[in-house]
Amino acid sequence: MLGAPGTAAADPSPARARLVKLNEQADQVVERYNQATEAHKKAKKAYDTLNAELGRRSARADGLRRDLAALAARDYRLGSFPAWSGLTGRSDPEAVLGSMASLDQIAQAEAAKVHAFEVATKDLRDRRDQARSVLRKADAARDKVRGEKAKADKLVDQQTKLLRRLGIYNKGNPSSPGIPYTGAASGNAREALEFAFAQVGKPYQYGGTGPGSFDCSGLVQAAWRVAGVKLPRTTWSQWSWGAARRVPLDDVEPGDLLFSKGLGHMGMYAGDGKMVHAPQTGDVIKVVDLDDYWRGRLAGAVRP
Repeated sequence: MLGAPGTAAADPSPARARLVKLNEQADQVVERYNQATEAHKKAKKAYDTLNAELGRRSARADGLRRDLAALAARDYRLGSFPAWSGLTGRSDPEAVLGSMASLDQIAQAEAAKVHAFEVATKDLRDRRDQARSVLRKADAARDKVRGEKAKADKLVDQQTKLLRRLGIYNKGNPSSPGIPYTGAASGNAREALEFAFAQVGKPYQYGGTGPGSFDCSGLVQAAWRVAGVKLPRTTWSQWSWGAARRVPLDDVEPGDLLFSKGLGHMGMYAGDGKMVHAPQTGDVIKVVDLDDYWRGRLAGAVRP
């Protein structure tokens, strides 16, 4: 149990107060960057899927076109349907199909091929339109990613300079062996926490999903993936995913996801009033006490 929220103690240092503000701003911008990145990935994947299907449909239509041409050539040689000779040279499939509709002598098998060609052609047009629409969305998402990344980079630069000035910049060790988890969690929650504790000492990196660095939601996603639970990528999407799984802060158990107010940051409850998380630029994955500072800034908890 976390107990009742407290009030953060005031920090007399203007530089440290500035750092807190920068960290809060960076959390929000990084989260928007992660959201935009995921949106672009999904849009690009959808486009690639449609584009591949379009290629397969194009191959099918080409095959049907060849079949029709072969039928036309055969019937022309046999003199069965003189009208074929006027259709085979036309480039517009719809015009060809419209003209062929008037040929009531077409055999049933040939008519079936024509119908299949018509269906394939219409399907191609529809899928092409869908692919173009998805591509436009992917491009818009990519532009948004670029904008958010520029903002995040600027804030990271400010954070780094201030941390160095304060003498507390920690670049971390991407090969850190971490620390053992010795808490009371069991089952897949224990698996998730053991993974998270094994990352302690590795650097925070916005957009990081491992193995050498993580951001806050990237660490939680990776930890629970090892435990067999597929979480969304970002803090906001994990909070939404857990809408039916939320638990009161007084009832949290080891492995539960803890979210800050504003949903710019998150971590995992480790038990005994502690949280494991990837904090912010210039810091490393660590286990912290949920003292008054964090208790007053938690929005809620989710149990995977």
